[in-house]
Amino acid sequence: MELATFGAGCFWCVEAVFQDLQGVQKVVSGYSNGRIANPTYREVCSGLTGHAEVIQITYDPQIISFKELLEVFWKTHDPTTLNRQGNDTGTQYRSGVYYHNDEQKRLAEEYKQKLNEAHAFDNPVVTEIEPLKSFYPAEDYHQNYYKQNGHEPYCQFVARPKVEKVRALFGDKLKKATA
Repeated sequence: MELATFGAGCFWCVEAVFQDLQGVQKVVSGYSNGRIANPTYREVCSGLTGHAEVIQITYDPQIISFKELLEVFWKTHDPTTLNRQGNDTGTQYRSGVYYHNDEQKRLAEEYKQKLNEAHAFDNPVVTEIEPLKSFYPAEDYHQNYYKQNGHEPYCQFVARPKVEKVRALFGDKLKKATA
């Protein structure tokens, strides 16, 4: 198993995007690359800790590659907005790839460069690509949030469209339903 850590806005949405992919064993919402140890949600939301809301994925590279995870990452959020995803604003919502090794760094930088060279978006990609310096799991009530609270308005209007996009674009990569 290997780890991948991404920030792409509210971790409730990002977690929901990756949970049902084949080869993904676990997705944990948390906080990365800030200035204090063991931050709380309230502290991170203040914008004063420097942490990003992220998800950390435990995955089997024999089933899904880091490059495939990057493809899902780039296609399910707006990597051109600095410190913002939709109505969620603040440094904690920044777009980021927090790499675990040199290969992840290389692949993320190459993908970002190709997107910018191809003008895949109207504006340049501002996603930060940095080494993972720290990861702190978020409080329990943030874990598996979409699956437990999908009926809530935020989930319906923000997370659900991202989940549906993954189903439409990456249906062949989804876990098979068990009877």
